[in-house]
Amino acid sequence: MDISKEKKCKVTVVLPAYNAEGTLKKTFDDIPKDIVDDIILVDDCSNDNTVKLAKELGIFVYEHKFNLGYGGNQKTCYSIALERGADIVIMLHPDYQYDARLISYFVGLIGDKYFDVVLGSRIRSRKETLKGGMPVYKYLANRALSIFENIVTGQNLSEWHTGMRAYRREVLESINYNQFSNDFVFDSQALFKIIEKGFVIGEIPVPVRYFQEASSINFKRSMEYGIGTVFTAFSFLFRKLIRSDE
Repeated sequence: MDISKEKKCKVTVVLPAYNAEGTLKKTFDDIPKDIVDDIILVDDCSNDNTVKLAKELGIFVYEHKFNLGYGGNQKTCYSIALERGADIVIMLHPDYQYDARLISYFVGLIGDKYFDVVLGSRIRSRKETLKGGMPVYKYLANRALSIFENIVTGQNLSEWHTGMRAYRREVLESINYNQFSNDFVFDSQALFKIIEKGFVIGEIPVPVRYFQEASSINFKRSMEYGIGTVFTAFSFLFRKLIRSDE
């Protein structure tokens, strides 16, 4: 991998944070500073010391005045990153579920123009995923939804529901992400729009790390997310059918 090529682009990591004090420093320490030019944390009204710690680490911090939700947090992350001149934006959950040391590979694949978007897939094998701590119901739901979404879109992605994603600047400028939900279904809406726009998506396998401090939505919220994703998929299919009839 030729790092000199990557440095022609401004690489920005965005951290959508909510009560991430316990895992932020470990996440930050693993970010490859020789590759990444800018680190932005958007705090969604945490009630711990996330903001204080982030500032001590030298991270650029933006604080929401009101809790906007996971999707609302990402909207602010991307808007600030683009305003600060990012060419490649990596969205990374600051809960230490994802291995930030892999960022250089995400950047290489986008910087060398293999892909417009790169996803970090936690689904390499059932045994490894469950051994990493992913609850069985989340694994099964993840697989079922991803298979359904692949059928609808014609893609063959191993995981649609990852919290580690890298985007070329032009992707974020094209998908009008501010129209998406402020909730967790934002991620699904973004991917469907990316596919609709014809951007090329790649994947990198990432280790599974589930533990007590890692953020995770409960069963009820997971069900709401799943239903929202199915609705988004049918909306995508409906638009596709309308275009084919024109």
